[in-house]
Amino acid sequence: MHRIFSTSVASVYSHYVVKVERKGRTKAELDEAIRWLTGFSEEELQAHLDGGTTFEEFFAQARLHPAADRITGVVCGVRVEGVADPLMQRIRYLDKLVDELARGKAMDKVLRG
Repeated sequence: MHRIFSTSVASVYSHYVVKVERKGRTKAELDEAIRWLTGFSEEELQAHLDGGTTFEEFFAQARLHPAADRITGVVCGVRVEGVADPLMQRIRYLDKLVDELARGKAMDKVLRG
């Protein structure tokens, strides 16, 4: 089992916020992308962040967006669509959305609109 599975989402979330804000995006845009991917409401997302939910628990409770499989590309040298482990693939989907936000991609494209 990869150690990211037992890492709290909140501990990585703060790094996501810094990354997108450094590139001129907002925490609200980041939250919108996370909610789009996971199907969580604003309150549910905040509860996971406050509760120390691990990535494994987070994605076990998520209702993955039907268009999530349209998230493709490379994150950390790994093709997202080629990741065999379903949980790791969902984590990479999230990483890819954060990367796209940070690169200035339009929200409708990030959300596969």
